[in-house]
Amino acid sequence: MRIYAVADLHGRTDRINLIKNKVSELNPDIVVIAGDITNYSNPGPIISQINELPIPVMAIRGNTDRPKVEDMLKRCSNITALHLNEIIMDGIPFIGASGTVPIPFSSRLRFRERRFHEQLELLINRQSVLVVHPPPWGLLDEAFGRFHAGCRRLLKTVMRRQPRLVICGHIHERPGLAFIRETLVVNCSMGRTGNGALIDLDTAHTTNALMI
Repeated sequence: MRIYAVADLHGRTDRINLIKNKVSELNPDIVVIAGDITNYSNPGPIISQINELPIPVMAIRGNTDRPKVEDMLKRCSNITALHLNEIIMDGIPFIGASGTVPIPFSSRLRFRERRFHEQLELLINRQSVLVVHPPPWGLLDEAFGRFHAGCRRLLKTVMRRQPRLVICGHIHERPGLAFIRETLVVNCSMGRTGNGALIDLDTAHTTNALMI
């Protein structure tokens, strides 16, 4: 399976056009959007354009996507909302966790995280692709190039469950690739100059990724 992964579109038409061009150029099987699809207001047009992509889309909300965006994603014919939902495609399980609460020097998926992460961990196994908005703490999360702003509890979840792949965004300055043990973490933010990431998976647990 070939994934084209992006995050932090922030409702910009130029980024949607870039995604369309990359889908045509790279011929992925699926587009995965790791949050911040919209920019707080007027989400309808951007979601409609994403829904018109010629291949399936899986998505979660980020911190600039209001809660109603979740319902809008669920009503789309070509977009699968991944929040606390396991979707198996070509034998590969995808799980998502919507939302992010940016706080100084850290991020959280929820204000009260413990029970939420307990739910999330029940869905994750070693074959899983986990889609979240913030990076795990300490990986691809240096905001302004100075301080870590990832999610501490997410790091613990990933360390305990060891999914094969984590797709994230949120920290615009740090698109790239990193490993936690055998888990590949891909920050596919388009927030500054990023164009997303191309990720190839096979059922033998081989994962290859390239920032594009």
